[in-house]
Amino acid sequence: MASVGTGTSQPILAIAGAALGLAAVAESLVRLAGTDATTPYVLLLCLLAAATTLPVMVSSPLVAAVSVTAAGVLSIGVFDTLTTGGAAAQVLVALRLGRSGPYAVALVLGVPYLVFALADRTGSYLMVMSVLLAALAPIAAGAGIASRVGREEKDHRAADHAVADAFLQHTARGERARIARELHDVVAHHISMIAVQSETARLTTPGMPAAGAQRLSAIGDTARAALTEMRRLLGVLREDAQIEVVQRRPQPGLHQLTELLDEARDATGAGARLILYGPPVPLDPGVELAVYRIVQEALTNSRRHAPGAAVDVELHFTSCALRVLVRDNGPGPTAPAETAGNDQPSPGHGLLGMRERAAAVGGELRAGAAATGGFLVEATLPIGTEDIG
Repeated sequence: MASVGTGTSQPILAIAGAALGLAAVAESLVRLAGTDATTPYVLLLCLLAAATTLPVMVSSPLVAAVSVTAAGVLSIGVFDTLTTGGAAAQVLVALRLGRSGPYAVALVLGVPYLVFALADRTGSYLMVMSVLLAALAPIAAGAGIASRVGREEKDHRAADHAVADAFLQHTARGERARIARELHDVVAHHISMIAVQSETARLTTPGMPAAGAQRLSAIGDTARAALTEMRRLLGVLREDAQIEVVQRRPQPGLHQLTELLDEARDATGAGARLILYGPPVPLDPGVELAVYRIVQEALTNSRRHAPGAAVDVELHFTSCALRVLVRDNGPGPTAPAETAGNDQPSPGHGLLGMRERAAAVGGELRAGAAATGGFLVEATLPIGTEDIG
């Protein structure tokens, strides 16, 4: 059954109003049959009967309720009559107003009928109708209000569930993004080290038996295959995550950069320097983690694309920002996808991951050919927690 509140369609209201109007007019004609009422009086009462019912068709619950109540009060107070259809219309508009109109107006619709019920009309038909409307109108309004409260509570619960679901999905995507980033920055870094070290050992160890060289070559091939599979997995995780979460409680930071450079130097045998400009200042833990991961990934890219190239890592401390430059003296970019500002997918997720790291703490990153040759990664990161976006 369709409700009679805000969700009621206009055709149903029109049908209900027309049916009640016809019933009220017919009841008035039956009552006046056999009396000496004049034709104008009959027409007047028929119009009054229509006035107590037809406003049900009005889409506004408040206008309909006020109109029906005013016509009902006029019908009883002036003409001493009220049809059953008019009484039913009064209950109906009270219910509608309770469901979608002002609470106060809905609850006082029965007050005029209470006044008529208390008037000296003992035993009369009008007194019975007045008593019924004085009781039924507030009851109908209360039922409408209760229905509205239940509907609003249900809507609120649905909204709360939607917010909770969205939060859970957001958290899950953020966790997947964090896992993808850590896999790429940590696990992929170490696997890359295995590949580089196995290749370096095979080429630089004098007098190595052929079987040993073959096994080292197999280790390198296995490590590179693992990197390929990890990049595929990272692509799935990044596609699903689509968001970035700032990790503000990192483990590695600036103090571990020297260890990172020593590790890169031992793995490749090439030079790796850490150069500082300006007095170091305390950094937010999230910024320190971003610096470490960017340098780590830049070193990994240098080993992969420019094996044997020397690398300089520069930290420029200023009053409001930290500039991180990682420059190698290799052949430079080998594909358009490695140029600055290009977000198209490259063979790995290195540049994308570094840009995400920088953006996560309110900074920016550029990568491309260095002016003096080789490849340059340059990140500008804010200093201080107040600068972090």
